[in-house]
Amino acid sequence: MGQRYNVYLALIVVILAAVIWVDYPGNPGIHVGSFNKDLSTKLGLDLRGGLLVLLEVDEPSTTTVTPQELNDAVQILTQRSNALGVAENTFSVSGNRRIIAEFPGLTNTSDVISILKQTGLLTFVPLGQNYLAAGAKINVDMTKIHVPVEQLTPTAAPTKPGTTPTVANPTATATAAPGTTPSPTATAAAPTYYALMTGADLDTVSVSRGTTGDYQIDFTLKDSGKTVFGDYTSKHIGDYLAIVLDGTIISAPSVNGAITSGSGQITGGNFTYDTSNQLAIQLRYGSLPVPLKVIQSQQVSATLGQDSINRSLIAGIIGLSMVILFMILSYRLPGVIASLALACYAATSLALFKIIGVTLTLPGIAGFVLSIGVAVDANILIFERLKEELRAGRGLRQAVDVAWSRAWPSIRDSNITTLISCVVLEFFGSSFGATIVQGFATTLIIGVVISLITAVFVTRTFLHEVLDNLKFAEHPRWFRA
Repeated sequence: MGQRYNVYLALIVVILAAVIWVDYPGNPGIHVGSFNKDLSTKLGLDLRGGLLVLLEVDEPSTTTVTPQELNDAVQILTQRSNALGVAENTFSVSGNRRIIAEFPGLTNTSDVISILKQTGLLTFVPLGQNYLAAGAKINVDMTKIHVPVEQLTPTAAPTKPGTTPTVANPTATATAAPGTTPSPTATAAAPTYYALMTGADLDTVSVSRGTTGDYQIDFTLKDSGKTVFGDYTSKHIGDYLAIVLDGTIISAPSVNGAITSGSGQITGGNFTYDTSNQLAIQLRYGSLPVPLKVIQSQQVSATLGQDSINRSLIAGIIGLSMVILFMILSYRLPGVIASLALACYAATSLALFKIIGVTLTLPGIAGFVLSIGVAVDANILIFERLKEELRAGRGLRQAVDVAWSRAWPSIRDSNITTLISCVVLEFFGSSFGATIVQGFATTLIIGVVISLITAVFVTRTFLHEVLDNLKFAEHPRWFRA
């Protein structure tokens, strides 16, 4: 029995050493090969400052928007902002038509605002030989998706009074011709073109370097677009295929060869890493299930946040100190052991926040401070049982085992009921955009789980390692039996 707890103690020491390393403020993170993990403490908008954006469905109030559409939009917007390198962001549904976006620590807001505003439909539009530069506006006819170009009738572009109508050639395709610098074709009004495909036909999009070292965009197509795209590129080599988002051309590469395998590259656009990554983001996350508009954006100051951090730190230190003092006065030596286990719990919880990437908000810190009190409950139950067994005349080894076995059902049930409450709060917060509630619930859930593991593993091991080597009859004052 003693040998088993020696092994447990060695394992605890190893884990605790790793925890201290993770908690160290100057920790450089984990960098192994292509794996990179930042272990800095992530602070929320209320503590760090940053950007708060409110998005709303850009459709009449009579239009029904399903919860699934809003949830899908949240996922796509999160992927967009993550791909831009904006970390620690939070998107949550608020009500039945709005999405709240929080970007802690963000100072350069223009890129994020612009990418969030691009919430319309991504289409691939054949231009034929009529090159149009990025930024040009066109009208996109969505009625002939996946129809071969040869079966389409050219669509007349809208004209202004006193101008000659122009006819748009509904032909074009997809990979940028190296060295081509055609001039945009001027039109009196935005011309209309048929869409060949939409962004829904794309399967994967990534950025890579070609054989010459230039950046290029690699893409693969789903079965829904593979045939029509292969047929089009086989018959229209040299034509232009515009990539259009919200009626604005974001790129108009030319077809350099037939693409029948369902995969290809966009090259020759004098791409830098930033421009190629930006285009890849637009291709990957161009379409949302519902159109959205930015109705409010607000820069949040971090001045109040720093004051909140300082006050929360003081509150946490005071709370932990009072709990430790109470345990030592109430249980003496077992209280000292419980305090050591409690310190292990606090350090492990903070390390887990960093590893998982939990964004700490002020309510989240409150949840963590509250979990300190929850963590000590298990120790109190064990020690009260231990005092009863010692009064009954049992030896320390037997008293610890019996106290643990009898206290465990109460420990288990109390933690399960707390977890149930936390899950309800988490669901409420995620469903109604109440990020304050969600942050509180998240840290409290983690705290409860870690406290349960600490009670099962750490406290029991410490009790055996220390108390098994003492003779109760020789040191009765060390206990309060």
